Parts: sequence; C-alpha cells; structure tokens
Amino acid sequence: MFELPRAIRDPSRVEFITLVAALMALNALAIDVMLPALPYMGEALGISRENERQFVVGVYMLGFGIAQLAFGPITDRFGRRAPLFFGLIVYLFCAFAATFAPNFAVLLALRFTQGLGAAGTRVIATAVVRDKYSGREMAEVMSLTFMIFMAIPIIAPGIGQVILLSGPWQNIFIFMGGLATVIALWAYFRLPETMHPEYRRPLSLKGIYEGFKVVVTNRIAFSYGLAGTFLFGAMFGFISASQQIFVEIYGLGPYFPLAFAAMAGFIAIAQFINSKVVRRIGMRRLSHFAILVYLAGAVVWLTLALLGPVPFPVFFINLLVIQFFFGWAASNMNSLSMEPLGAVAGTAASVFGFIQTVGGALLGTYIGQHFDGTLIPNAMGYVAMGSLVLICVLVAEKGKLFGASPKYTKAPVVEGH
Repeated sequence: MFELPRAIRDPSRVEFITLVAALMALNALAIDVMLPALPYMGEALGISRENERQFVVGVYMLGFGIAQLAFGPITDRFGRRAPLFFGLIVYLFCAFAATFAPNFAVLLALRFTQGLGAAGTRVIATAVVRDKYSGREMAEVMSLTFMIFMAIPIIAPGIGQVILLSGPWQNIFIFMGGLATVIALWAYFRLPETMHPEYRRPLSLKGIYEGFKVVVTNRIAFSYGLAGTFLFGAMFGFISASQQIFVEIYGLGPYFPLAFAAMAGFIAIAQFINSKVVRRIGMRRLSHFAILVYLAGAVVWLTLALLGPVPFPVFFINLLVIQFFFGWAASNMNSLSMEPLGAVAGTAASVFGFIQTVGGALLGTYIGQHFDGTLIPNAMGYVAMGSLVLICVLVAEKGKLFGASPKYTKAPVVEGH
C-alpha cells in the first residue's frame, strides 16, 4: 500500500535528516504551540484552577508514551512506512476534531488519542536513523536531526501567539493539522522503507517478549535509556510551568515566546556543536561532561531560589547554560541507548520512547503541579532528575566516566548484559 516507484526513493542525506527531524517535530509542535493558548482554553472551557491547564500537555504526552510500546513490535514486523502513516492519520484526525471540542474533557480525550497516533513518528524516526547509521556517525546524524527539530520549540510559541492575535484558540489546531498534512505527504513520497528485511521479527507473544527482553537486559542500553527518562522529566516539568514562570513570576507577558525561543535555541546550538565534535571526542565523553555541568547548574539554580527572589537575568543565564548541556546529554545518551540494539531497533525505540515519554510526563506533571509561584519546585526537580541521570550513567559504565566506546556494526547481534 505504501510502496513507491524505485525511481523516487532514497533522499539525499540532507533531505533524509530534515524529513526525520520534521516527523519528530510534529510532537514538539503539538506541545509548544499550545502554551500561549492555555489560559484562553481554560477560560473558554470553564477551567478555573490554573494548574489544570497543564493537562492539555500532560495527557498528550501520556498517550504518546503508552502507544510507543505497541508501535515498536509492529514496525519490527511490518516495516517502517505503514505504521508511520497509520499514526499520522490518527494525529491529523484528532487535530482537526479538537476544534469542535465542546468541553475540557473531550479536548483532553482528543489530545490523548492524538498522542497515541504521534507515537509512531517518534519510534519510527529513531528506528530509521538506526537502520541507516551506527556509531559516532549515528550520533552526528541524531544531533543534526535534533538541531533541526529544535526549530519548532523556538518558533512554535511565537506562532501560537500570532494565531491567537488573529483568531480563536481553535485555529492553533487547524494550523497543527495543516502542517502535519504537508509533512505526511512529504514522507509518503520521499521516505523509503529502511528496515533490513532479515531483521523482521514475528508479531507473536514470544517474538515480542524476546525483543523486549533483549532491550531491558542490555545494561548499557537500558541505563542510558532510563537516564533519558529523568532528563525529559525535568524538561517536561519546566515546560508545563513555563508559561507561569515567565509570565506570572517575571511578567514577560507577550514576550514569553521570545524567552522560550531563546531557551530552545541554545539546545539547537548545542546539537550543532555536538554534531561537529562527536566523531572526534565521542558520545560518552561528551555526555558525561554534559551531565556534570547540567547538575552543577541545577544546584546553583536551587541555591539561588532558596535564598530568595532570583533576578530574571541571573535566572535566565543559568537556565540557558543548563539547557545547552541538556542538548549534549540528551542526544548522545539517546544514541548510546540505541547503539547496541540495531537488530531490534523498532522495539528498542519503542521501549525507550515509552519509558522516557510516560516516565518523563509523569515526573514532569508531578513537578509542574507543585508550582507555587516560586522557582523552587522546578529547581528541586532539576537537581533530583540530574542526580538520577548521573546514577544511571555510573551503572551503565560500572562506575567509570569518560571511557571509550565499544565498536558495533550497523545491526549487531545483541545479547543481554
């Protein structure tokens, strides 16, 4: 159904990276473009408690995470293309249907279902990169993908703000659906099937169990995948409360999207620099250094927050430093988690996507719901999550940091560790 004439297959490396980034960006779009509209949605749909607005983000992330467990075995059985387009159709339907949501409960149900469909883009985007690349080259491609992907968080809140100036909040969902349609058509005509035919796995309970077992028993891969959960937990907690922090604490008002864009921009810069140096320095050394600086910045943030009100320039500069090294840590740890598991790339992407998204969303929602008009809850969240990331890295590396990477082929035979 989704096969294409051979003459128009195989995009260039640049187009491949850009297309994979665009597919991943649909998830960032579904989150970040909503942020300026949360107060308007709450008012229109009768939500009086401000923190409840955050559920528009949280339930999407929950659906997005849960469905990834299903997409992994499915894509390892049927290939990458068909499951991808099924998920995109669900995403599109829910985006347009949300414009007619009569109340907050229906809106949340549609957002949850939209997240279910979007799960395919995360799993398959990660899997196709692992299908085509390995080692430090994979880390370079992943960094470039994330760099382009970060354009959405940079511009999405501003787009949302402009849309709100020209019409009701429902127009945000129309925009989301329209852009997703364009990306889906691009993928249909230009993304080839990348799965190696010899690695197709049976869609049976035994086959699924064996695939999951390979992933969760590989010490290095699973530890780095779990580390990503804690990184994204801190990030989701901040995203959930970002509108309140920038607007209610610091009074940025309409300038909130600019602050959010600067934060995302620093992550994009980190990804670009990472792509230039990772082949020479290595994923391990970069990610280990990054998490140490990240944790130090989080401790500074918490200390300042406990001492009293933090001036905006001091808070924002420290935040940008933390987000820069988040970019280094997240992309390299994601590559490290996928590196040993090329033969079960779809299942590996689904397991790590599930624990990072659901775990990160639950942790982030917990942190966000503790917002009390100060920076302390989010600062505590970053310190706690950063500490857990460091523990995961130490488990993966048997207590040693800055070691050399073992060698893997593009699709190695994997064994539990």
